[in-house]
Amino acid sequence: MSEVRWQIKSLSELGRFSRGKSKHRPRNDKKLFTNGTYPLIQTGDIKNSNLYVTKNSDYYNEFGLSQSKLWKQGTLCITIAANIAETAILSYPMCFPDSVVGFNAHKNESSELFVYYVFELIKKEIQKTSSGSIQDNINIDYLTKLKLKVPNKDYQDRIVNLLSTIDKKILINNQINEELEAMAKTLYDYWFVQFDFPDENGKPYKSSGGKMVYNDQLKREIPEGWGVKQLGEICEFRNGINYEKSETGDTLSKIVNVRNISNSSTFVTTHDLDSITLDRRRIESYLVTDRTILITRSGIPGATRIVSDIPVNTIYSGFIIGATVANLNLFYYVFYHLKNIEMLMSNQSAGTIMKNISQTTLSEIRIVIPNKEIQKVFSNEVRSLLDVIENNLKQNQELTQLRDWLLPMLMNGQVKVEE
Repeated sequence: MSEVRWQIKSLSELGRFSRGKSKHRPRNDKKLFTNGTYPLIQTGDIKNSNLYVTKNSDYYNEFGLSQSKLWKQGTLCITIAANIAETAILSYPMCFPDSVVGFNAHKNESSELFVYYVFELIKKEIQKTSSGSIQDNINIDYLTKLKLKVPNKDYQDRIVNLLSTIDKKILINNQINEELEAMAKTLYDYWFVQFDFPDENGKPYKSSGGKMVYNDQLKREIPEGWGVKQLGEICEFRNGINYEKSETGDTLSKIVNVRNISNSSTFVTTHDLDSITLDRRRIESYLVTDRTILITRSGIPGATRIVSDIPVNTIYSGFIIGATVANLNLFYYVFYHLKNIEMLMSNQSAGTIMKNISQTTLSEIRIVIPNKEIQKVFSNEVRSLLDVIENNLKQNQELTQLRDWLLPMLMNGQVKVEE
């Protein structure tokens, strides 16, 4: 194994930092975006990325590009305002505003991936340093003067190869989960929006001439033999628990908050839930079970999730409504029905400043009730997809713990990587 040389260097010796551009005001001026084709990301897109920025929601047009800059694929993005010291690497050319700094490595000195892992190591310290300033932000001068002990380029690459192998496996699992989530939603749409569930011959019901009957409540046709109920008839709704921060009790509980829902898509994972201690009698009405669907009342009104690998005594906060579905065969059907109309529920919210979803809003939603055989088949089909998603989430958590354990020891030389 060749000798590993460690030296104290400033980050500016490893590459070039340049601030993003967004000169035009207001930043949301429509003339920046009309018929746009140049991808634009914001600090939130970087924060929500896992190693690589793989998607964007906005596009600049030629005028928008003229007051910004298109950064090349492989650029490391570092947020310096709003979400401090969050990092991700561009997977294709994109623009970003002046709240983001771009880093391009000097190829003989380092790599964007190595500096990404440097920031993963020091991010919390940077955030702690910047917290409490007038705007909670940092600048290029701050970044370029940061100094740390780094090994020679060859050894940097070995560290990167090990850590990125773990991260790439996490990315693959995430991609698989996105595809499986899309498959489950497509199955719901195909069976219960288009009514092309399999008939007794395995053919799509409506497309194959299955009988449809007009329903007065829904003002549209539904399959013969199916019923209609309000969600309040098949679910019990309850607002989550409200408590004082100073409150204490005899039972340690995990609590699902809105941020846990906003950081997820189908499953709320439980590894980063907050812990609180309350009396057992206080939490009993708010316990999450395998029959519980969680719907946010505020923040992102109507966002709908279920909980993966539920720890004992897991409860949900007062900004969330819990729906308990008595019939397990209807559980996933109700879940995907709610996910399918998240936007509709937001539009029908109670109209307060926070646009809260209410128990009444949910209870009064009318839903088609399939026959028992279709309920059972759909439940089994979806459960098989969600089992894979859950297993991937568990594996990702184990991989994340391994990476986070290795990162500081690799960066300070406690653990060595062989050639």
